[in-house]
Amino acid sequence: MSGLSQPHRRQLLGGAASLAAGGLAGFAAPHRAPNIVVVLADDLGYGDLGSYGGRLIRTPHLDRMAREGARLTDFYACANICTPSRAGLLTGRYPIRTGLAHEVIQPNDSRGLPAGEVTIAEALRPDYATALVGKWHLGHVEPHWPPTRHGFDLFFGLPYSHDMKPLGLFTAGPGVELTREDVDMARLTQRFFDRGLAFIDEQKARPFFLMLALTAPHIPLDPHPDYAGRSPAAAYGDVVEEVDAGVGRLFAHLRKLGLDRDTLVVFTSDNGPWFEGSAGPLRDRKGGQGWDGGYRTPLIARWPGVIPAGLTSDAIGMNIDLLPTLLTAAGKPLPANVELDGRDLTQVLTRRRAPSPHEELVLFNNEQVAAIRTQRWKYVARAYYRGFNVPLGSRGDLLFDISADPSEAYNLASANPGVVAEMTARLKRAQALYEPMGVAAKAAAPTPPR
Repeated sequence: MSGLSQPHRRQLLGGAASLAAGGLAGFAAPHRAPNIVVVLADDLGYGDLGSYGGRLIRTPHLDRMAREGARLTDFYACANICTPSRAGLLTGRYPIRTGLAHEVIQPNDSRGLPAGEVTIAEALRPDYATALVGKWHLGHVEPHWPPTRHGFDLFFGLPYSHDMKPLGLFTAGPGVELTREDVDMARLTQRFFDRGLAFIDEQKARPFFLMLALTAPHIPLDPHPDYAGRSPAAAYGDVVEEVDAGVGRLFAHLRKLGLDRDTLVVFTSDNGPWFEGSAGPLRDRKGGQGWDGGYRTPLIARWPGVIPAGLTSDAIGMNIDLLPTLLTAAGKPLPANVELDGRDLTQVLTRRRAPSPHEELVLFNNEQVAAIRTQRWKYVARAYYRGFNVPLGSRGDLLFDISADPSEAYNLASANPGVVAEMTARLKRAQALYEPMGVAAKAAAPTPPR
């Protein structure tokens, strides 16, 4: 660990010590290592679920999940678009460290998740059976493809977003050559849940990690015939209600197999809503830099008997926290010699009013630092205006009290000069640390063919 900064060195040593001393370090020790299921929606809005204030789309199963588990109100994706957010979720690192902070991977790109990055799946093996069902979007050419190169025993899904061409539904697994079939868009969500439940059947005798990376409600919107026309929110609502029904199927299946109390289920989204969907009270949407509507997402976690029912927390967290949190739940050590940005959210998920393990969260727009969030304050450094990428510091500081003003409507910089000085210092430190990584990654990136 000689190359690690002092805070990260303390984090790794502290995490290893707590695992050695207490096993699950805050999670009540079950009789076996828990199964883990992560359901990742695509472009789902913060305000689309009933448990987050939504009123138009019916989400009874996800609302019940929130009542029976924990709901985080100030949880962020590490990027405002797909590829970097997924890279951060799987590795526990800001995507600028992995060379994937810039935009999303296109069909003619040769970029991808570097082979040296340790994913959640790799860190859980060999004790866990692992599967990725759904959307990958972290590289579709060698050496980044298929996902079975990154710790997953099974892959069934799409190489990238379902609005990209050429598109095929692929399968890869132990002893199975990569195969491809055509995509039936209207039945895609159903196929993903079907394959995920089949994986649970196949691996029910041992601990498993299943990542269900759905394509819904990303456009194009093609509701299943059983859901088309049912929602007051039209096609967008139809596909979200099908996702909710799929989550209901998942919990019913776990109960049927007697695995309900042995399984930690996490539900979140890769970023905020795009052209449709609700960001709730938050400002802006997917791709909008600096503002919470592009980054803040639902996070619901359920593990009966371990996570208290009905827990709600405003402690700040981010999808990069899933790797250390899930490894703690599994009783596994953090990856050796890896500089993580994520922190273990065990205490936040198991203790009411537990503080966040983060002093700050850094929000990126591509390779640039767009905002800094602390528990109370948000400092916005960049925004878009009529096609311009505007550095806002040159036009005056923008400081928001998120606890009182989640919509980021009222700039309190003039009334809080001391806070502005502190947040400006945080911003400059983050820029100095991370933005050179982006410059280096862009210089090393292969040029896509024309």
